[in-house]
Amino acid sequence: MPVGVTELEDHELGIVGLATMGMNLARNFASHGIRVAVFNRTRQRTDEFMATHGAEGDFHPAATLEELVHALTPPRAILLMVKAGAAVDEGIEALSMLLEPGDIIIDGGNSLFHDTRRRTAAAARAGLGFLGMGVSGGEEGALRGPSLMPGGTRASYEHVEEILTAIAAKVDGVPCCTYIGPDGAGHFVKMVHNGIEYADIQLIAESYDLLRSAVGLDPSELAAIFREWNEGRLQSYLIEITANVLAKSSDGTDGALVDVIEDEAEQKGTGRWTSESALELGVPLTGITEAVFARILSSQKGERVKAAGILAGPAGHMHFDRDMGLVDDVRDALYAAKIVAYAQGFEHLMAGSKEYEWSLDLGALATIWRGGCIIRAQFLDRIKDAYEKQSRLPNLMLAPFFQDALASGQDAWRRVVKTAVDRGVPVPAFSSSLAYYDGYRRERGPANLIQGLRDYFGAHTYHRIDREGAFHTRWAQDGAEVKVD
Repeated sequence: MPVGVTELEDHELGIVGLATMGMNLARNFASHGIRVAVFNRTRQRTDEFMATHGAEGDFHPAATLEELVHALTPPRAILLMVKAGAAVDEGIEALSMLLEPGDIIIDGGNSLFHDTRRRTAAAARAGLGFLGMGVSGGEEGALRGPSLMPGGTRASYEHVEEILTAIAAKVDGVPCCTYIGPDGAGHFVKMVHNGIEYADIQLIAESYDLLRSAVGLDPSELAAIFREWNEGRLQSYLIEITANVLAKSSDGTDGALVDVIEDEAEQKGTGRWTSESALELGVPLTGITEAVFARILSSQKGERVKAAGILAGPAGHMHFDRDMGLVDDVRDALYAAKIVAYAQGFEHLMAGSKEYEWSLDLGALATIWRGGCIIRAQFLDRIKDAYEKQSRLPNLMLAPFFQDALASGQDAWRRVVKTAVDRGVPVPAFSSSLAYYDGYRRERGPANLIQGLRDYFGAHTYHRIDREGAFHTRWAQDGAEVKVD
């Protein structure tokens, strides 16, 4: 231990990892008077942080993890801001050898919730507290006020509740931070949050694409439209920054920056995890999954370039007709499809809560997403109200406000999908969301035929609507129907 380090045991929080998010969170904590000890595996980054931001608060730059631990007041709280995966396990293992029973480790990265459940159990066996905390808002949110989704032991949360709520975004004086639930609940909620974000962004991209391809609007015109939309019921962070991106010129020229950005969308995995989890839980997460597939398709750039010169599209629809009525239709369709994205996301949250016995408060989640996070939007207040009035609401689309919004928007939604199909413009998120809406509102669908086919080739049985029990028909034999239970 460095000489004199025992005199430093007065810092309230340790942060391991000083990349953009860790650095900005450290600055945010310091700006609220919280004494922070910082450590980065590469000492140069710690030195650069102190040279640039050291005067912003009471920081202690630690050269080693041991020094970091000894700079903290017991029971210690250490926030890991490292890349999800092996780096988190390595950090936990190294800290576990230095910490004492009652100390707390917080994983603030985008970890898979299954990993967080495993780590929570392992920490408990070592006598340590553990929180898996979703952090949303990007680098600006981390600095100015993020939305925080901590899950783990309630005692661990209560120990750090004051400092977390201090740095979180505030809406109407309410912090965008609350205790989510046990073990992996926080990271599960953050994962679904990111899945909704995928769908929301895809819907915005499809709106942009259709209005460029069908109406011929240029980026500056579209920027003005998105700014106008942001003044109404579509008001949200993503609509706001879409206008900013579309309005940005390329290197001071008259050309739009968006026109020189390669059309390949990357992903870090949380959208894929959301879709995989939905499949495991039996949730029809169609919009989010189509958004994931759209990003994968975008990455096949070389193949798409070749296919563009080979595969035929619809004839006679390559001209622009400047139909400005389509702009209003896209606006209304975007609102309706966004409702579906959130409805599917909250259905996923309910399924996860039931499966893992988390008792998630869906209204509280809508509350903490109103500020700081990427999917913050005006209608989160409506979602909060819906779950406050009916906590066991099976699907958000059934709440009166959203029933009416979907009913009033569906004609425009159908026209948008039809126009896109006629023009050969892919709108997977718009169309899959509409198909989900239509499928959900049907009293009787075609699954009876599916089950009949399954029984034919696999003797999987079926249930009848006019009598109890399971049945099988000997299709290829004598055609007789037999009751099997």
